[in-house]
Parts: sequence; C-alpha cells; structure tokens
Amino acid sequence: MSRSSHFQDERNPGHRLLRVGENIRHAMSEILSREDLQDPALEGVSVTVTEVRCSPDLRNATIFVMPLGGVHEKDVVDGLNRCSKFLRGQLARHVSMKYLPRLKFQADSSFGEADHIEKLLHSPRVARDLEPRDGESEDE
Repeated sequence: MSRSSHFQDERNPGHRLLRVGENIRHAMSEILSREDLQDPALEGVSVTVTEVRCSPDLRNATIFVMPLGGVHEKDVVDGLNRCSKFLRGQLARHVSMKYLPRLKFQADSSFGEADHIEKLLHSPRVARDLEPRDGESEDE
C-alpha cells in the first residue's frame, strides 16, 4: 500500500483528487454552457455542475448536476448520461490528463436537503424551542 493512499478514503479525498475534480467541474460547466447537445431532454435547459467526485484511480468521475429550477431533473440527468461519450471527448480538449475518466452524471440532492432543513428550522416546533423560557433573558 502506498503511503499516500493510506491516509485517503472516500470521505476524505486527497488534494490531487479535489484539484482534478475541480478542473473537470470548471471545464464541464463551460462545455455545457457552450455546446448545443443533440438530445431532446437537453434542449433549452441550463445545467449547473455542482460537484465532481473522482475515483482514487481517476478512471471514473461522478458529476453532480442540477437543471435550472430543478425542472425535469431525471430527464436531464438521463440525457447527459446518453451524451457522456460526446462530453468526454469535449472534455479531452479542455483538460490535460493521461487518462480521461468515464463520466457518470447524477442529480445533486443537496438542494433538496437544504430546503428540507430550512423548512424544519422554520417549523412551529423549532420556533417554540427557540423562544426564551420564563425567567430567562434573551442575553443568556
């Protein structure tokens, strides 16, 4: 086992994986904003690339995307996965790597989770718990 892989795991990627993922994210954002993809699910849709996670061997990359407004999320992700070979070819022109990873697109669920947390924080039960109790001042 190499020394560098000993300290890295899926939850704590190394600097190299983060840097490569960020380079791919920037390049993929530019490609998706400029290319006219020939898939009916992607016509006229603006897609945001939120994160790219690369496998430790840099052979696979999972690209988390969200269509603008979250409209037709599943159709857009399916369309991107159908175009993944074309997008990989376009990515090769923007990113210099020995091996370009296979691309897999996935919907980013963090927006839905953030909305859920926001609703919970504004629920009456939580608001009740945040009110000062009798005998307590707001400065405590």
